[in-house]
Amino acid sequence: MSETEKITINLGAVDLGQIDLLVEQGFYSNRTDLIRTAIRNQIHSHSDEIKQIVKEKSVVIGIQVLTKKELEDLRALRKEKIIKIVGMLIVEPDVPPSLFEETIDSIKVYGMIKAEPEIKKLLLK
Repeated sequence: MSETEKITINLGAVDLGQIDLLVEQGFYSNRTDLIRTAIRNQIHSHSDEIKQIVKEKSVVIGIQVLTKKELEDLRALRKEKIIKIVGMLIVEPDVPPSLFEETIDSIKVYGMIKAEPEIKKLLLK
């Protein structure tokens, strides 16, 4: 599953001009290619720090899917889930907001959330 999210950045004229120059000279295929490469290089340069944070804070890296059955099982056990994820959280469309509220103790997502609008509203509280 390849999901992307559009972001917007503001650049000064000189930075943008230098990007365009590198693209024109064939170093990158377009502006987006350069920006993606720069971001990946920065993430790579901080990979040790990222690994340490993930380890210390019990963060999951990747994609986590919350299903109705999983949350119903938690509710039956009278347990609540703590979610910390770097990547994407997917809440399946059949998960009722009330079930989500009852079974999620806390949540922090560094990345993207794919969920019904009612669930997303709960996350913004």
